[in-house]
Amino acid sequence: MTLPNWHSWTARTVVAAVLVVAAAALLACGSGEDTPSRGAPETDLLAIGASIFAANCATCHGEQGEGQPNWQSRRPDGTLPAPPHDSSGHTWHHPDAVLIEIITVGGQAAYGGPGIVSGMPAFGDRLTADEIAAVLAYIKSLWGDGERAYQASLP
Repeated sequence: MTLPNWHSWTARTVVAAVLVVAAAALLACGSGEDTPSRGAPETDLLAIGASIFAANCATCHGEQGEGQPNWQSRRPDGTLPAPPHDSSGHTWHHPDAVLIEIITVGGQAAYGGPGIVSGMPAFGDRLTADEIAAVLAYIKSLWGDGERAYQASLP
């Protein structure tokens, strides 16, 4: 009579248990609609935000959020070049609600008026609220700790 190989049996049992737990976790996460800002781990949210940023924002704000040259000098048409979204810009000076409004309705609708002309288009008709939240999470990842702390303290 041969005895079972306990080491092999134990390893298979552990692997099977891990797979069952992983499957249960996936089923629990899959019950309901997955959206970029709900139920996605932070790394997934940042990856989603980076992808949306690359497809919709990088043309003007740069692939790494570096903005356009001379972003603080008005053009002849009164617009400012796209600002950087990294620590060198001013995006982190604004609370989330302001940033979400600018992304959603565009710069002109949010802050346009006499003497203020914005070239920032509206994305509310192209991106969902969750996609905008993912883009904002990605933009925040371009800031340093000090900028994130300052922006988080804004009302």
